Amino acid sequence: MNDKQKELALALLKASAGDAGHKKASLVMSLESILADLEKKGAMVRDPNWYFVTVFGKPSKTGKWGWRFEGHHLSLNFTLDGGKIVSATPCFYGANPAVVKGGDKQGTEALPESEKPYLDVIVQLDADQKKVAKQAKQFPEIEENVKKPGVGKPVGLAAKAMTDKQKEALRKLIKGYAERMRPEVAKAELDELEKAGFDEVHFAYAGEAVPGQPRTYRVQGPTFVIEYVNTQADSAKNPANHIHSSWRNVKGDFGMK
Repeated sequence: MNDKQKELALALLKASAGDAGHKKASLVMSLESILADLEKKGAMVRDPNWYFVTVFGKPSKTGKWGWRFEGHHLSLNFTLDGGKIVSATPCFYGANPAVVKGGDKQGTEALPESEKPYLDVIVQLDADQKKVAKQAKQFPEIEENVKKPGVGKPVGLAAKAMTDKQKEALRKLIKGYAERMRPEVAKAELDELEKAGFDEVHFAYAGEAVPGQPRTYRVQGPTFVIEYVNTQADSAKNPANHIHSSWRNVKGDFGMK
């Protein structure tokens, strides 16, 4: 794209994802420069400009159409109808490195909402609850190229088996993912969650909930699923410092309910 086209594409991203989502996406894209320095002449393209815009249908204030902003560690999808966003899933963000360990950007963390709130949930669980929530095997990598996530039935600890304080911690984790979307879209997702019944939300994790150790988790309710995978080393060989995370609609993404 030329400079004007790029400016418009990023403006469309900001309008669709909201300020918070746009800032987060920009930070994820900026990590490509770090990867380029670490990997030198690697097999993958590492370039903050190596991201792609795809439009589906004809953009209109009255009809249905959609568009996607996608590249390394970003897959942001927006379905519109009547000038309003009716779906913002799949909503995928990744980060390599999850926490920058050196250089000018040392300490930078692209996806903090996926880490500390998750640890806060686990800390509050008692031994019996952890036996239910903790899984024997790591969750698999987030599935791609499907209209509906094939996650099956919820596993782990149900919110109805949690105390009010534990539920509050779980809500904070969920809210952090929802706020990657525009405020009104996030509100609609959270309202749908509450309507379906928060007590039916399940929390499950695998691995050790400490930095540097492979870990995965899943938060699943009747309407949504959050998936998190941090099992790979980053490009500087720091273990478990490479995040894949997403929010998806269990009934079907792209507004296909």
